[in-house]
Amino acid sequence: MNKTRQQQLTRWLKQQNVHARRWLRLSFLLGLISALLIIAQAWLLASLLHKLIALNIPRSELVSDFMLLLSCFIVRAAIGWLRERVGFYCGLAIRRTLRKTVLDRLDKLGPAWIQGKPAGSWASLLLEQIEEMQDYYARYLPQMSLAVLIPCFILIAIFPINWAAGVILLATAPLIPLFMALVGMGAADANRRNFLALSRLSGHFLDRLRGLETLRLFHRAAAETDNINTASESFRQRTMEVLRLAFLSSAVLEFFASLSIAIVAVYFGFSYLGELNFGHYGTGVTLFAGFLVLILAPEFFQPLRDLGTFYHAKAQAVGAADSLHTFLSETDEITVAQGERMLNADDALTLIASQLVILSPAGSVLAGPLTFTLQPGQRVALVGQSGAGKSSLLNVLSGFLPYQGSLTVNGIELRELSAGHWQQQLAWVGQNPQLPATTLRGNLLSGESGDTAQLQHAIQQAGVDEFLAQLPQGLDTEIGDHAARLSVGQAQRVAVARALLKPSRLMLLDEPGASLDSDSEHQVMRTLLQASQQQTTLLVTHQLNQLSQWDEIWVMRDGQLIQQGSWDALVAQDGPFAELLSQRQGAIE
Repeated sequence: MNKTRQQQLTRWLKQQNVHARRWLRLSFLLGLISALLIIAQAWLLASLLHKLIALNIPRSELVSDFMLLLSCFIVRAAIGWLRERVGFYCGLAIRRTLRKTVLDRLDKLGPAWIQGKPAGSWASLLLEQIEEMQDYYARYLPQMSLAVLIPCFILIAIFPINWAAGVILLATAPLIPLFMALVGMGAADANRRNFLALSRLSGHFLDRLRGLETLRLFHRAAAETDNINTASESFRQRTMEVLRLAFLSSAVLEFFASLSIAIVAVYFGFSYLGELNFGHYGTGVTLFAGFLVLILAPEFFQPLRDLGTFYHAKAQAVGAADSLHTFLSETDEITVAQGERMLNADDALTLIASQLVILSPAGSVLAGPLTFTLQPGQRVALVGQSGAGKSSLLNVLSGFLPYQGSLTVNGIELRELSAGHWQQQLAWVGQNPQLPATTLRGNLLSGESGDTAQLQHAIQQAGVDEFLAQLPQGLDTEIGDHAARLSVGQAQRVAVARALLKPSRLMLLDEPGASLDSDSEHQVMRTLLQASQQQTTLLVTHQLNQLSQWDEIWVMRDGQLIQQGSWDALVAQDGPFAELLSQRQGAIE
């Protein structure tokens, strides 16, 4: 990471302050109050020691001084606790805002964009990388101003007492930020590489875990285990590189702070021995002056040392912000256009595409130009080889991909419709069922209250009742994360039942029987065929021998609709559909 990029990311991080400006100001104010209490505490302590040792004042006469000193300790501790709480809420507010920004952006981009990266990398971005910005906002930013102001306040308190001690502290103070910057120059880049390795490792591990059965089937489990071990070792080495820089930075700060305090102590020691006679203002070096300066000397360097400690937090934040800033800046203009128009609830859907060109989120052409008409209540099966553009067509109809040309719904361009309103008109069953709710009932009803008779009918139609009795709490059984308690085929049946229960005007089916055995697939496809008579339906499938009862069959190849017609018409023709049908029959034989 070059210096220009680091500066750009630092500016971007500071721009996020607007989401927690009130907390930052409060943290800074509490830091200033704490600094004033430090000076008052040191002044009281030095005064007490001077009176007890040099002036021999009885302790009974110093009770009020002791009480004031105790009050300083208590108030300073309370302010320190309060400042930690304020810093936490400051970082929390910004982290929540950043997570919401990323999730909102992903929601607008849709699944077509999300599927471009492994799920593990998105989890790393939303969790680890944003989490690593906490200390930057909670500690580093407030400390930047305090690291300048607190030493200035201490120098103002010391110079009227002893100018030599003030000069020593003033001369040695710049060494700490200087060496801190020198040591920390590579820390941001090390953190960036560390987060990049973590993102790759997360995505790599999750993908291999999901495909574990396939890897075992092809005897690749041992090889992939070695690959994961290699990636883990690389991540370990990068983590140790970051820790080495953090420890080196802390060691440098401690060395120069200790050296400066030692010089001050040597000066006062020789002054009391009579070897040095400068720095005072004609009254000699008093015991009070020595105690005050030696008590305040560590506090003079403490804000700089804290800043050095938190400098590692800045390096972490800069490294974490790299991929986050890249994602937000790259996708700033890459969003599917969304309007505000609504459809009339009483009108049946008619979809007309004219010279439709489907684009990826990045703007490249995925399929097209396409011209077709989907009539109200029409049932269409879309077939073609893998990569022909079938899923892209489903994604653009779902409102998840941008397009050029014309795609109208009842005469209104799809891009002009409200995305939420349009997607409420759709029912979807895909190849990989997603069941986000914790219980079976929650996934079937999707948070809505449903009629019991309709629920039972949908359960029977989709074949959910075949395994429902095996679940301990029936519909209220918790199915676990990613429906771990259900097989893929059972989860697919639940998804089919959910689609049957949703009142929709357009049903999109993407290989709904891909995860089922032949008997279950036959039952599900028969159920979906019956359900398709209630609304417009578009089915993507590779099972060509089950399409004779569908109204139309569309054949897609290389992003083009090359053939459209009924089963009888396409079978009678010597064309692409007949060719596909013969290939499938030959493969089965």
